[in-house]
Amino acid sequence: MDFQENILLSMHTSFRVGGPARWFVQVKSIKEIEEAMIFAKEKNITWFILGGGTNTLVSDKGFDGLVIKMANREVKIEGGRVVVGSGAMTVNIARIAADAGLSGLEWAASLPGTIGGAVRGNAGCFGGEMKDVVESISVLQSDFVAERRNSDCKFGYRDSVIKHSKEIIVEVTLKLVQGDKVEIKKKMEEVMSRRNTTQPIASGTAGCVFKNPLVEGKLMSCGKIIDDLGLKGTKIGGIQISDVHGNFLINLGGATADDVVQMISLIKTRSRNGLGIQLSEEIEYIGF
Repeated sequence: MDFQENILLSMHTSFRVGGPARWFVQVKSIKEIEEAMIFAKEKNITWFILGGGTNTLVSDKGFDGLVIKMANREVKIEGGRVVVGSGAMTVNIARIAADAGLSGLEWAASLPGTIGGAVRGNAGCFGGEMKDVVESISVLQSDFVAERRNSDCKFGYRDSVIKHSKEIIVEVTLKLVQGDKVEIKKKMEEVMSRRNTTQPIASGTAGCVFKNPLVEGKLMSCGKIIDDLGLKGTKIGGIQISDVHGNFLINLGGATADDVVQMISLIKTRSRNGLGIQLSEEIEYIGF
């Protein structure tokens, strides 16, 4: 294992902002994860698990600890089940499933990030969520691996019990159904087409910044809220609210984490004061 020092996290996050990690290592197995944890304990430093770097905002000062990047990407297909390492990219799993004639993951054809991160935050889009396809997960708890069934994960809107624990997802088992390859791939193409017309396709974005708020018992589109506030296109430093979808922030080049924080604060303040709606971030703050 190669423990590296002072690695810029802007190179490992989709926002393309963030300072250096004091220590950085990529892991491909449970044994390597355990070795990384031992390293952190010996150095008396905190650690953070990094997947695909989406939905993540790293401080300009970086992270004064160990960043453990999941690189376990093995994939096994067992009938209608797809067993994958948590570091596998979700879009790749959707394509592999489609090639195998397995349906249920078409909605994830454009979902960024790793499958472990997607499960942890119960990622979803275009009518689907991870909770719909997860059968079980394997998690590392201290010094042993445990299995959690779907019901154990306590999935909620962009949430799960894993998000509030120190458990590390190491493997995910998806339960899909046999389908027609042509129809599956047609649905995936429709998802990609819809994504390209309703969301920005430029790099330098962390996906949706805010969760859709519950207003009078119904989830309301945060993109529409920001649009109604007249904020689309607003710039602060190198960050701009997308002209295509208000819930996406775009790094125009040279943006800082401070620019992002200021923009988030502006949106939340305008929403609270103008509409009486309190927005909550979907992204995770690291090093603040």
